[in-house]
Amino acid sequence: MVPEKTAPNTYSTLEEIRMRKDTLLDDIERDSEKIGTMWNRLFVKQENSTKGEYVASIVANCITAVDAFLLVRKLMKNYSGLFGFFENKSKKKRK
Repeated sequence: MVPEKTAPNTYSTLEEIRMRKDTLLDDIERDSEKIGTMWNRLFVKQENSTKGEYVASIVANCITAVDAFLLVRKLMKNYSGLFGFFENKSKKKRK
């Protein structure tokens, strides 16, 4: 939702300010409802899944977990000295 660029309004009476406040409040409530419905649609649970889809999702999650573990292991191996991780352990082994 991109805010509209309009010229600044000039108000001469208190009634004009109240009317503008009411319209802005209505706009905010309308936008809040839109955001709420979009948010609820984002986290809708899928109920009609077959056993094949269930197994496929478990396999996909396992592959993602193994991939993340291997990535962290590789990063720690290559860049651990940069952050000072495991520095004390390597010095103790050399002595």
